[in-house]
Amino acid sequence: MEIVSGTILRLADDASVQHVGDGAVVLLARSGQLYTCNGTTEAFLDKIDGARSLDQIIGLLCEEFEVDKHTLDEDMAALAADLVSEGILAAPTT
Repeated sequence: MEIVSGTILRLADDASVQHVGDGAVVLLARSGQLYTCNGTTEAFLDKIDGARSLDQIIGLLCEEFEVDKHTLDEDMAALAADLVSEGILAAPTT
């Protein structure tokens, strides 16, 4: 699935994010897999609420990290696609 700026993202039903120390881990209940997250991925996941589009999430990250939107666009779209392929995020099907 292609992730575009208007794509609304949400955590998968069996995924949960736990904040630990300086980062976070994601647990997938169905498989028992545990993923560690760096600070960028943690901040990204914190903004996913099932209502915001990828573009809105990137806007929030730009403010938080004071980084150029163009820089984040490609990186966050690739991250979102990876997280969807791992089953951590779900995106509505059209």
